[in-house]
Amino acid sequence: MGMAERDRPSRLGHGTRLLLLALLAGFPGSAIALYVLWADGYSSKVFWTLAFLIVSIWLAAAFSVRENVAGPLRTIANLLEAMRKGDFSIRARGAGGNDALAEVTRQVNAMGDTLHSQRLGALEATTLLRKVMEEIDVGIFAFDERNRLKLVNQAGARLLSQPAERLLDRDANALGLFDCLEGGLSRTVQRTFPRGPGRWGISRSAFREGGKPHQMLVITDLTRALREEELQAWQRLVRVLGHELNNSLTPIKSIAGSLESLAKRDPLPADWRDDMTRGLSVIANRSEALGRFTGAYAKLAKLPHPVMAEVNVQRWVERVARFETRLVIGIEPGPDITIQADGDQLDQLLINLLRNAVEASIETGSKSATIAWSRINIGLELLVKDEGPGLSGTANLFVPFFTTKPGGSGIGLVLCRQIAEAHGGQLTLESRRDRGGCVAHLVLPI
Repeated sequence: MGMAERDRPSRLGHGTRLLLLALLAGFPGSAIALYVLWADGYSSKVFWTLAFLIVSIWLAAAFSVRENVAGPLRTIANLLEAMRKGDFSIRARGAGGNDALAEVTRQVNAMGDTLHSQRLGALEATTLLRKVMEEIDVGIFAFDERNRLKLVNQAGARLLSQPAERLLDRDANALGLFDCLEGGLSRTVQRTFPRGPGRWGISRSAFREGGKPHQMLVITDLTRALREEELQAWQRLVRVLGHELNNSLTPIKSIAGSLESLAKRDPLPADWRDDMTRGLSVIANRSEALGRFTGAYAKLAKLPHPVMAEVNVQRWVERVARFETRLVIGIEPGPDITIQADGDQLDQLLINLLRNAVEASIETGSKSATIAWSRINIGLELLVKDEGPGLSGTANLFVPFFTTKPGGSGIGLVLCRQIAEAHGGQLTLESRRDRGGCVAHLVLPI
């Protein structure tokens, strides 16, 4: 028999087949009993009476077999149908025995209990999710494969200034969100929505529902947060600039006033020329320091975008190490690695790190600083190690214009980190655990 013939459904139902099998099972015994009655020569009345009883019992037993087998199956089918429609309150009876049917009944009832618990959990989770979506002040949109809106929360409806019911099933282009479904997965844009203009964080991700691709779009209003960050940045900048300007202008004003008083004396004192020279020298020195400070700020604010080219790490390290002559620079051998980077900016970065390491080592009387590099999973790892006093704190290391060095500008480490991040890397500093000193930890992508 072929596969098609085996899979072809029977024309007789399961109950009919059971009835026929029961009749077939009882037919030999009934036929023999009727033959014996006929052969023993009973009267016609007795023969037909007994024949009626035998046939009746035979048929009753056959129908009873069918009902006892098909009845529980119908009960289980009705129970499964109720579960399929979401009604988990119905339970099947007859689960107290030890036979196979009782075991099936117990398993079906247990499945109903499990599905009921899972449905309650899913309803609670869905309710919580909807509550969270309604409470958060972030616009959430879900689009199907045809870019039609299938889900939106209240924040998203407020963003588009329309009720959620009017937004559903509308095309993304009609909603003015089609450009948000294109481009990068996460970005910050300046644009105007029906709610108003501002700076927005847009992120999207893909998911599947019913086997079909969908997109989740999240739009966050960044205007207030960015304005607060900008205000704090301006306040810090004004505070630092005001401090530095006062440090320079206060002595200049004082000395200029003293020189003015000196010039008005009549007759002039005998040493007026020396006092005038010293005062003008102080004014010139403070003006020069102020010029260096403003020049350092301009350098920090105008760092150009890196121009990428191939940079061999070993040749880069050896070239920069030759610039430092105050101490011996130890170079630990590393793997042959070539990265894509701006060579000039990397030179400036390593020069600053090496200068800090040398000055820290000189402070404690050490005679060397060390550079090492290796390949890690995320790229190149370069370490600049010194044997100085170490770090007393790391909170202000990368704060612009903060410095502990006399005459320092406070932008060296800030510039180094800015260069590292412009190359997609990161820069951290920490005290050495094996010995005194500090280690600068630079990671750059390969």
